[in-house]
Amino acid sequence: VQLVESGGGLVQVGDSLRLSCAASGFPFSNYAMGWFRQAQGKEREFVARLSRGGGHITYYSDTARGRFTISRDNAKNTVYLQMNSLKAEDTAIYYCAADTHPIDLRRTQPTEYEYWGQGTQVTVSS
Repeated sequence: VQLVESGGGLVQVGDSLRLSCAASGFPFSNYAMGWFRQAQGKEREFVARLSRGGGHITYYSDTARGRFTISRDNAKNTVYLQMNSLKAEDTAIYYCAADTHPIDLRRTQPTEYEYWGQGTQVTVSS
């Protein structure tokens, strides 16, 4: 099992970024996917979640809702996080994760996700 994030970098306040997470080694379309982030000195926090299959059900944290969009391309085994109107407080390492639970629940705790990527750094400069 492997999840590899990419797309992070250094941007200015108000800019946009699109993160990608390429998955392999498991039936990607069968699992819900999530994005989390961890700022320096803080706990890992939920950002967004996408249901399995077509990904028609999404869920966002209050800080992400309206600015971030999670999506998936099952043909490419990839999940994306489009981030717009970035703020300095969005600076963190961003992780994608896979939830193998057979029931597609609104799960937002890191412990509820089984597979994790290594993370990609996003730095938003003011």
